Amino acid sequence: MSRIASVFSRRDRKALIPYVTVGYPTIEATLKVVPLLAQNGADIVELGIPFSDPLADGVTIQRSSFHALQKGVTPQICLDVAKKLRAKVDIPLVFMTYYNPVFHYGLEEFCSACVGAGIDGLIIPDLPPQEGADLEAITKKQDLDLIYLLAPTSPEERIKLVGQRSRGFIYLVSVTGVTGARDKLPADLEVFVTRVRELVAQPLCVGFGISTPSQAKRVARLADGVIVGSRIIQLMESGDMPQVGEFVKGLRNALG
Repeated sequence: MSRIASVFSRRDRKALIPYVTVGYPTIEATLKVVPLLAQNGADIVELGIPFSDPLADGVTIQRSSFHALQKGVTPQICLDVAKKLRAKVDIPLVFMTYYNPVFHYGLEEFCSACVGAGIDGLIIPDLPPQEGADLEAITKKQDLDLIYLLAPTSPEERIKLVGQRSRGFIYLVSVTGVTGARDKLPADLEVFVTRVRELVAQPLCVGFGISTPSQAKRVARLADGVIVGSRIIQLMESGDMPQVGEFVKGLRNALG
């Protein structure tokens, strides 16, 4: 059983999955915050590899990615950081990136380097399952989970295809659009999650727009995991790490 699968084997616990951009605001901050997230109840951490054209990301994560790129953060540096983090934490680590950096690194080479760095899975928002066969074959061989996304607009055919191909869990995008903290979640979120649940067997984790414990609690009643990114990035901008820890602890308490 993979580390990611073991997280969802606990039926009495909803998974809390924070996101951080590697190198934002500094490499040192990334190395410090991930163990802090784990200590305060995170079950999986997404590590964002900065990219110049992050189509799925909102203003907050775009800004963090741009800042990290300006400081020279590369995929190789992200792999080096992941290896250092693996020595500090036992929870699963997942890279969230785009296909271009992976392709230019080399599919085989990148996946092999991920395994060497202790990475457990990949989330690539701009890679549809119809075009993912090559990377799927490599990740399976390397025992990496390739995690696909579904949006509220996904038709039944797409949902079934992702159900056949996604490993680890399925990432449900709560809204049609980009990432970012929002005041409220869509009213039809329950309908969306229920529709997917009827067609797939994998654990379902919801992200995009979750920024408060009350929102996390609502999502946890529907899904197997909650993904929070932009709000954590905003808190990290102030440099107040204890505040980040308290926020994550509040999310964990809300999930029960």
